[in-house]
Amino acid sequence: MATGHLYNATDGNLIVEVNYRLIADNDNGWWGELTLSDYKRIKDGDSYLILLNDGRKGRCFLRKKVNRAVQGLSPLYCYIFNGNGDLKDS
Repeated sequence: MATGHLYNATDGNLIVEVNYRLIADNDNGWWGELTLSDYKRIKDGDSYLILLNDGRKGRCFLRKKVNRAVQGLSPLYCYIFNGNGDLKDS
C-alpha cells in the first residue's frame, strides 16, 4: 500500500494521512481502497480530495466497506474511493 493524504474538499484542510491502493485509473474514472492512519470520522458519500504519493490529486467520494476493519485500538475502517475526471499533477 502507498501513503497519501486526504483533504476536505470544501476548505482544502488536511484531514488525515491514508494508506491506499489505486485499483483502476482509466477513461471511465479511477478508484481504489484506503484506510486512515488515525481514527477520524468520515462521512460516506461526502466529497474529499486525495493526494497520491506520486503527486497526483483528485476529487473523490468515500464509501465504507461493510465488515472490513483493520484490527487496532480504534476502529480503522477500509473505504472505497471513487473519482471521476483526471487525476491532476499537483
